[in-house]
Amino acid sequence: MQMKKDIHLTSRDLLDMVQLRPEDVGKYAIVPGPKDRLEVLIKKLENPVRNFSFMEYAMYTGYLDGIKVTAINGGRFSPDTAITTEILCGAGIKNIIRIGSCGALREDIKVGDLVLATGSVRGDGVTPYYVTSDFVTVSDKGLNGIMTELINASGIKVHTGAVWTTDALLRETREKVNEAVSRAAIAVDMVSSTFLTICQMNKVKATAILSVSDNIITGELGFMNPLFYRAESATIDLALNTVRKLEGK
Repeated sequence: MQMKKDIHLTSRDLLDMVQLRPEDVGKYAIVPGPKDRLEVLIKKLENPVRNFSFMEYAMYTGYLDGIKVTAINGGRFSPDTAITTEILCGAGIKNIIRIGSCGALREDIKVGDLVLATGSVRGDGVTPYYVTSDFVTVSDKGLNGIMTELINASGIKVHTGAVWTTDALLRETREKVNEAVSRAAIAVDMVSSTFLTICQMNKVKATAILSVSDNIITGELGFMNPLFYRAESATIDLALNTVRKLEGK
């Protein structure tokens, strides 16, 4: 017996399921991972309206100085990130900024610094279903240029480079870490590869700005460090200011 459809569940099916129309969203989306970061973000938008709730994910659309902006807690891991990113791309959003966190893969990158992803070293289990092993995942240079300009003006310490994405948080072994570093990764997370790859496949401009929570090279853990929380807050403001800059405001 053969499967009747090419794909059992598509992004179009998901959009119909949550009753999301292109006119319901903005051309810009800002995508945090956890709900608490989403709650901080939507408080900075004017008249946010909830587009849908699906399992533990919620999407809102509001206004930033008259600019229509969509926000969603886009997932903490590669599989759920793939689902929400497919929804965002399928809805016709043209510019997507991921605000997340990461571990540093260089000794000079400190807790509370920022990492601006130029692309990804793919170590996740999702993207092999989308692209071949020689596919090069990159961020949008235009978005990165604007964000770099804003970061430099703010005085926040930022590092720019590739982010290694892995599904195995508790198996960041010396062997795997050294391999990622040898491939020019400067940070590690569990999302960026999937997010950037799916956006790139859909010709959607995307980048990721990440706050540093720990350092895998030195062993430093900073998840409760106030500098990390301050950096998380900075990523939200940077994403919003990038949207303003894109609109000439």
